Amino acid sequence: MSVHLTKRTKFLVRVRLSNKGTDTNELPTEWFTSCSLNIWFVCSPIVTYTKLRDKRRENRAADLVKNDNNVIIKLENAAIERSKSVDSAVLGKYSIWRKENDNENIDTTIRLVRDQMIMARVYMSIATMKNKTQLAHELQSQLKESQRALGDATADADLNHSVAEKIKAMGQLLSKAKEQLYDCKLVTGKLRAMLQSADEQVRSLKKQSMFLSQIAAKTIPNGIHCLSLRLTIDYYLLPLEKRVFPRRENLENPDLYHYALFSDNVLAASVVVNSTIKNAKEPEKHVFHLVSDKLNFGAMNMWFLLNPPGKATIHVENVDEFKWLNSSYCPVLRQLESAAMKEYYFKSDHQTTGSSNLKYRNPKYLSMLNHLRFYLPQVYPKLNKILFLDDDIVVQKDLTGLWKVDLNGKVNGAVETCGESFHRFDKYLNFSNPHIARNFDPNACGWAYGMNMFDLDVWKKKDITGIYHKWQNMNEDWVLWKLGTLPPGLMTFYGLTHPLDKSWHVLGLGYNPSIDKRDIEKAAVIHYNGNMKPWLELAMTKYRSYWVKYIKFDHPYVRGCKLG
Repeated sequence: MSVHLTKRTKFLVRVRLSNKGTDTNELPTEWFTSCSLNIWFVCSPIVTYTKLRDKRRENRAADLVKNDNNVIIKLENAAIERSKSVDSAVLGKYSIWRKENDNENIDTTIRLVRDQMIMARVYMSIATMKNKTQLAHELQSQLKESQRALGDATADADLNHSVAEKIKAMGQLLSKAKEQLYDCKLVTGKLRAMLQSADEQVRSLKKQSMFLSQIAAKTIPNGIHCLSLRLTIDYYLLPLEKRVFPRRENLENPDLYHYALFSDNVLAASVVVNSTIKNAKEPEKHVFHLVSDKLNFGAMNMWFLLNPPGKATIHVENVDEFKWLNSSYCPVLRQLESAAMKEYYFKSDHQTTGSSNLKYRNPKYLSMLNHLRFYLPQVYPKLNKILFLDDDIVVQKDLTGLWKVDLNGKVNGAVETCGESFHRFDKYLNFSNPHIARNFDPNACGWAYGMNMFDLDVWKKKDITGIYHKWQNMNEDWVLWKLGTLPPGLMTFYGLTHPLDKSWHVLGLGYNPSIDKRDIEKAAVIHYNGNMKPWLELAMTKYRSYWVKYIKFDHPYVRGCKLG
């Protein structure tokens, strides 16, 4: 069908013919007035000019062969000119090997420099392989310049203004290298090798980081050590009559609100008590039962003698003075004193077992303070309920409502942690052991130690301590679970735990950087479980403020030990 072609059709015909090698400027105008119109807008006169097209291609190829060197130089110069035209004011939008998404909220300049450095290493390796020593030397030199310009910067704002020139210079050099060296197979291979090497380095660094974080988590900061020493010295200089706390008659009064806190960290214990009292509606009804070890017993006493918790009652005891707590009665104490346990903890050969097992050799597992939670009725025989608190928590609201929660005949009131699969029983217990497989559900929901309401009357009726002893005796060789108190707690209180509302207890501030701020602020108790304790340097800064606001920085002991 012959039709009269519109201007747009004529344009498309010209484009189509040009793509096929025909110079459309030489075609007669009348050829665009009427032609056979197909789906591609290709006119029949193309056939007539096939020979002309082929001839022009041959001539062009011959010219390229004759002027090969001139063409290469022109291509290089063109690449350099293209890189010169980069607008250095918008550095992040220039990349010769990939297109970045425009996003003004990311540090595009740093990413660009790093990308350039990666490609520089790739081309440098290829240049060396192809004996282009001069180009390899130039790439190496420019790579060092980029490294110096980047330094330790983690954000665009940290970069020096001279980085713009470094980027432009590297861009020009990479353009040159690309024209001379680019080979898809070679570049892909080099990038894959670099990726594998980087992956190995990341794995190695992760292991090292985990090992060091475990070491750091075991340390006692100098300031806290200083505080404990000064308080201990002053305590033993006190006359005996001045070492007594007031209101001792409240210690066994079942009508009051009783707390159990077992700690060897004076500063941490002070935060727990201070935060609880400051948020209590009736402080005079709260009673704190603190237990420490013999090294920190004097310091703990002295701190609360100097800083009494208002109208609340407080009492400090020494775990080493509990004569009933001996190896003949307590299986875990017998195990802790065994040669096998000492070898496991202290033999240097175990350093090679990796950081995954290092956490189980934390000194806290050697302390009876950590296992005392299974003997609450023995420690407080005249109480019927007690709220157990860890020393790495902060109380943000009045807790008296917990004493009104109906535990429905259960022993333990706790917040469940099975929102994720790894917080279920199979995470903590060895289900390949028949004793575990027969008695427990691997998908049963775990719960948190740190804020637990214990009904001591039901505890005694169910003989909870006896159940704990049974499982602890069976775990002599650590075949049921690794060290720690949560696994035996899950077993001991299996079917005897009442789930509390999650707002009572928010966990993870010692390891999880992405806890919702709203959940933290509405929680009654926040828990720094994990390695990043708030009193350590490796604590997460975003969570530290919730803890430090309960420290008395104006206290002379705190100032003297530079804990501010």
